[in-house]
Amino acid sequence: MNYYLAIDIGASSGRHMLGHLEDGKMVLEEMYRFPNGMEKVDGSLCWDVEKLFFHIKEGMKVCKAAGKVPVSMGIDTWAVDYVLLDEKDEILGKTYGYRDARTEGADLEVYKYVSRQNLYAKTGIQKQIFNTIYQLMAVKMQEPELLEQARTLLMIPDYFNFRLTDVKMTEYTNATTTQLVSPLTKDWDPYLIDLLGYPGKIFTEIKEPGTLVGDLRQDIIDEVGFDTKVVLPVTHDTGSAVVAVPTEDDSCMYISSGTWSLMGTELMKADCSSASREANLTNEGGYNYRFRYLKNIMGLWMIQSVKKEFKEDHTFAEICDEASKQKILSIVDCNDSCFLAPESMIDAVRDYCERTGQQVPETDWEIAAVIYNSLGECYAKTIEEIEALTKKKYNTIHVVGGGSNAEYLNQVTADRTGRTVIAGPGEATAIGNVAVQMIAAEELTDLKDARRCIRDSFPLRHYS
Repeated sequence: MNYYLAIDIGASSGRHMLGHLEDGKMVLEEMYRFPNGMEKVDGSLCWDVEKLFFHIKEGMKVCKAAGKVPVSMGIDTWAVDYVLLDEKDEILGKTYGYRDARTEGADLEVYKYVSRQNLYAKTGIQKQIFNTIYQLMAVKMQEPELLEQARTLLMIPDYFNFRLTDVKMTEYTNATTTQLVSPLTKDWDPYLIDLLGYPGKIFTEIKEPGTLVGDLRQDIIDEVGFDTKVVLPVTHDTGSAVVAVPTEDDSCMYISSGTWSLMGTELMKADCSSASREANLTNEGGYNYRFRYLKNIMGLWMIQSVKKEFKEDHTFAEICDEASKQKILSIVDCNDSCFLAPESMIDAVRDYCERTGQQVPETDWEIAAVIYNSLGECYAKTIEEIEALTKKKYNTIHVVGGGSNAEYLNQVTADRTGRTVIAGPGEATAIGNVAVQMIAAEELTDLKDARRCIRDSFPLRHYS
C-alpha cells in the first residue's frame, strides 16, 4: 500500500495527514497535529519557522513509528510570507507574518513606480496590503541592508522543502500571490521586479505542482528514520483546497472556508480587466495553470478571535448552535481593515455596529450571530459580482475546509445567496495535497479523476 504524506500548516495549526487508496477511495488518517501562530518579536508579528520545522520532523517520526512510511510527502502553508537567505543560506532578519503592520504605506511607495491599475493589468492579483510585493517594499524602505545581503527568497513551504532536500525552487501557485508573477508567462515578471528595485537574483525557478523536489538529506533521513520523495503539491493551502472541490463542473463556485474565506471559481485565462480590479477580485494560480478567480474575505478569523475572548471556553459547534437562535440583524463589512488584527475583535464588531447606527450586540452569541450573518451577506455580494464579470450563473456553492463544518454558516450562506450549498470535505487542503501527489505517482489520472475520487470518498452535506 502506498502512503502519501500531506503536511498542511495553517495560520493557527498544522497537521500531518497520511492518504492512501483503498478500493478506489481515498482514505485519510491524521498522524500528528501541532499549534501555530504569529508571535511578537521585538514588536513585530513573526513566524517561528524553526519550531515549525521541528514539528515537521516530529510528525514524520510518528509515521515511521506507526510503520506507515510515505512514498512521497508534500508541504502546503498559507501564502505571501517568505524568508530571505544570505550567502550561507541563513535567514536574514525576521520571518514576518502577513498581519504585521510594517507594510503600512508600502503600497503608496510601490505606486510611485507602477500605478495600481497597471499593476493589476500586469499581474491580475487583488490588492492586499500584505502581498509579498508590499512586504518587500517595506524591507526596502526600512531594512534595505537585508535586500543587499539577500541571495535567495523562498516562500515558506519552499523554505521547508529546501531544509529537507537542499534544493531551491518556487512552487507556481504560491509564487502568484507575491504579485510579481505574470499570468501570461506563468513566471516572474523581470521588468516589474527591476522597476521596483528588488534584486532579481534572489528569485528561484518556478515549478508546477507535481514536480519532484528531491530526496531527503542524509541528516534528515538519519533523524526521522526513512527516506522519501519530496513532491510539490499546490503549496498554497487555498489552492490545495480548491483541488479537493468535489465537482464535475469546471465552472462551479467554491468557498475555501477557514481562517480566510476564499470565494470564487476557476478560469482558464486570467481576467485582468479594470472591472475585475474594481471588484477587488484576484487571479491566483491554480493546479494545471488554472486561475483561481476569487475574492479574499476575512472568514472564520473573526470567529476564532472572539472565541478566544469569550469568558467561557465554547466549542465552535456550540457557538454555531447558539448563534442560530439569535434575532439580531446587524451586519458588518467583514473586509473592513478594522477586523484584520484588532486588539479586541469583540470591541471591533461592536464599534462598527455603533458607528453605522445598527443594534450593538451585547452577548457572546449575538456577536457570533453578527459575524456569521455578515459572512453570508459578503458571500451573496461576491457571487453576484463574479456572475456579472464571468457572465455565468452559479446554482451551487461548494464549501470546503474547516468552515464546512459550521452548519449555521452553511445555512446562512444558502439563505442569503439563494443557492444550494454543498459542504465538505472538511480536510480539503490535506486531501488536495495528497491528490496532487497521487497524480504525480500516476495512481490518479488527472484533476478530473482526483475530484471524482474525492466526491466518492468523503461525506457531503446539502443545504438549500
